Order: sequence, then structure tokens, then C-alpha cells
Amino acid sequence: MGCESLNKMKPYVAMISLQFGYAGMHIILLLSFKKGFSHWVFVVYRHAVATIFFAPFAFFFEKKARPNMTKSIFFKIMLLGFLEPVLDQNLYGVGIQYTSATFAAATVNILPAITFIMAVVFRLEKVNLKKVHSLAKVIGTAVTVGGAMLMTLYKGPAVNMLFFSHGGSHHEAASSSADEHWVTGTIMLLASIVGWAAFFILQNNTLKEYPAELSLTTLICLMGTVEGGIVAATMERRPAAWAIGFDARLLAATYSGLICSGIAYYLQSVVNKARGPVFVTSFSPLSMIITAILGAIILAEQLHLGSVIGAVIIVSGLYCVVWGKAKEDSPLMGKSQELPIVDMTASDNGTAKITQKISLP
Repeated sequence: MGCESLNKMKPYVAMISLQFGYAGMHIILLLSFKKGFSHWVFVVYRHAVATIFFAPFAFFFEKKARPNMTKSIFFKIMLLGFLEPVLDQNLYGVGIQYTSATFAAATVNILPAITFIMAVVFRLEKVNLKKVHSLAKVIGTAVTVGGAMLMTLYKGPAVNMLFFSHGGSHHEAASSSADEHWVTGTIMLLASIVGWAAFFILQNNTLKEYPAELSLTTLICLMGTVEGGIVAATMERRPAAWAIGFDARLLAATYSGLICSGIAYYLQSVVNKARGPVFVTSFSPLSMIITAILGAIILAEQLHLGSVIGAVIIVSGLYCVVWGKAKEDSPLMGKSQELPIVDMTASDNGTAKITQKISLP
């Protein structure tokens, strides 16, 4: 029972741990972008680091497990390399500059809802509102998005966390960064989230043809480097933008490449294949909560009541989604149970006989 419980907990631990990794990336990126690091160039370096690091592991550990490359698989990998590394990350980088950091962080929390809708459209998720577990997924997704919106739209009074009670200037700067490009930035942010959700849907489909998670991760990062390099060379023509040394730029590229691209794509592939894309994205709102806490501790940013209430709502919604998925994936779900109907008319030997069976959903 102990080993079985541990195996059931692995997907949850993996996805929650990944949110801490994303939260750390937000803090590091904030420092590097303030020092002038171009997001176009960052995307290229990030996936180049991931490709170089994970290629040897993929080559040696998946020699026998790696299937032959086909045109269909290659096309899907090219599309995967475009959807998340290029489309999502670059549109998010532009959108955050056109709107505000707070608004951009909130749009990420719409990811579970968009992924859920796309999964239903592509028949990766089934919705039957007569079933409690299915209803829990729908309600939990809506509650999670509502909590994320509350964290953004309602600020509320300041909440002292530990002994940190200053650092509100960052929020003021974020709220004042909106300009006439707000509508364009909003469209770009929403498009980036749609690209990210589509990445998880296509990843789930690709894993059925190419069930080698490490190799798939490496190839996605390689394609992201190549395709992102073409885009970056077109959009960023200043030679100085490509310069990198032992500074915050190198730290951002290395940390994001190893943790948020390489390890993230691999863990998401494993969990995606086992539990589906909705389960993977359900944990993304935790990143905003963890980032807020780390920001208060490391950057001395001020927490507000709206953020605390929103965090509680997000966790509640997340619990509903995860509970619904757990009930749906349990061995008893999806299997009909047969109950006998007993004919009380005695048979020749004086015993009651079973005449038929009925199936219960």
C-alpha cells in the first residue's frame, strides 16, 4: 500500500514542485529584464541551454525506447517547438510590456480553463454534468479563474508578512505601466495562453506516436532554438542584445533552460501521458501564489488582502479540479457494475435462480 500511495502522489508532487521552479524564474527574469535582456534573445538562449544539457541523456537512456522518426512526428515536433518556445514566450514578453506585470500574471491563470475547453473539443476530456466528478472539474476551473481575477482586480489593504512591510513601489510601477497599447497587449497575452494550451493538447497527441519523453523534450527545445533564432534575428538586430557574460542574463538563460524548459517539458510529458493536459495545467495558478510569497520575502514586495483571498479561492478551485480528475481516473470509474436480479420463483431444487443482470454506470 505504501508504494502504491507513493506512485499516486508522484504526479501531484511533480506538478507542484514545477510551480516553485516557475516562480523562481519570474524573480530571476524580473532582474535580468531590468538590466536590458531582450526577451527575443532570451528565448533562444533558454532553449539552447536545455538542448545541450538534455541531448546526451536522451541519446543514451532512450536508445531502445525511441521510435523511428516519421514525417508526421517531425511535423508535430516542429509545431510544438513553435507553439510554446516561440509563440507563447515571445507574445507573453511583448504583451507584458504593453500592459502590466500584474495583468500579465493574471492571464496565465486562465490557462487551465482554455486547456479544459480545448481538451473537450478534441475529446481528450469528457463532460457529463450529471456526474459529480465531471461537475467538480467544471466548477473548479471556473473558481480558479475567478480567484486569479480577484488577485488582480481587488487590491485591498496591505497585509504584513513576517517582518516585510515595504516594497510597494513595484506594484505601483506595474499598475502605471499601462499605455495606449493596452488592447494590443491584451490580445497578445491571450494569444500566448492559447498557444500554450494548444502545446499541451498537441503534446498529448504526439506522445502516442513518440512515447520517448526525454527525446521529445530535447527535440522540442532544439526546434525552439532554431525557430526562435530565426524570429530573434528578424526582430532583434542590435549585436549588443546578443552579448552575454557571467551576469543575470546567463543566470536567467541557464535556470530557465534547465528548470522551466528541459525539466518542465519532461515532467509535463510524463504526467500529460498519464493524466492528460487538464491535470497538468490545473496547477499553474499556484505559480502566481508562490511568486507573490517569494516576492514578499526576497524582493520585499507588499502583499495585499486581495491576493490572500484570491490565493485561498484558487487553492479551493484547484482542489475541486484535482478531486474530479482523481475520481475520474479511479479504477471503479468508467466500469459498469453488474447487479443480479433474483427470480424468487424456486427452481426444481428449491433455490432461487438469477434470471438476468443489469449494469450500473
